[in-house]
Amino acid sequence: MLRPLPLTEQCAGPLSRAEHVCLGISPFNSHFTIERIADLARWASAGFHRFHFFVPDGPSAFTLEALGYDPGRAARKAQRQGNYTRNKILRALEQVRAPNPDELILDSSALDGNRAYLRLLSQAHQRFAADPEFARQCLGATGWVLDRRLPEGESPTGDQLRSAVRYFLAELPMFVSTVEVAGVGSSVFAYHQRVPFLAHLYGGELSWRPHPEQGFVVLEHAVPERAE
Repeated sequence: MLRPLPLTEQCAGPLSRAEHVCLGISPFNSHFTIERIADLARWASAGFHRFHFFVPDGPSAFTLEALGYDPGRAARKAQRQGNYTRNKILRALEQVRAPNPDELILDSSALDGNRAYLRLLSQAHQRFAADPEFARQCLGATGWVLDRRLPEGESPTGDQLRSAVRYFLAELPMFVSTVEVAGVGSSVFAYHQRVPFLAHLYGGELSWRPHPEQGFVVLEHAVPERAE
């Protein structure tokens, strides 16, 4: 059983309205098996009016570049993994008999033509260039991601962080306003891990603030209570 925990008090409102949830799926994360994705779809369809899966497939090439891949090879590897991830989601949606499954996936092919997403992405890059504290927080979040991909004992260099931060900036529009990207009145973004950057973002500690009807929830597996 999945239990959504609002990241802040602000996030509780959009969760209670249950209009829309966006489920984050990381392309290179083995956590996201077909069975887990199907569980996410069941939970979302039972508790929300609408839902989408977000897959940052194209931007994952930036992380690969930071790890030493040349841009061409990184793009090809990211595309292959993106196709693999998309197919897993489609198979999971088939299990739960979700209608119009292709329309439920927000990947690069869908977002490259989404005006709201592209506008927010431009704002993310502009703010990163103009706001040193915002940039510092973004680089810190990027280091959190890269630490998991580097050999034990290694820390990301400045060049690696500046390369890989483009992946994180590509995710930011979904954290700031899935409301606008999906064209809904309110929304929550759902993920299974608590990211420190997002606590600052939703806590109003950064210069960029989420949409008032945007929330974030951490998905935990609740253990059913035993009958006495």
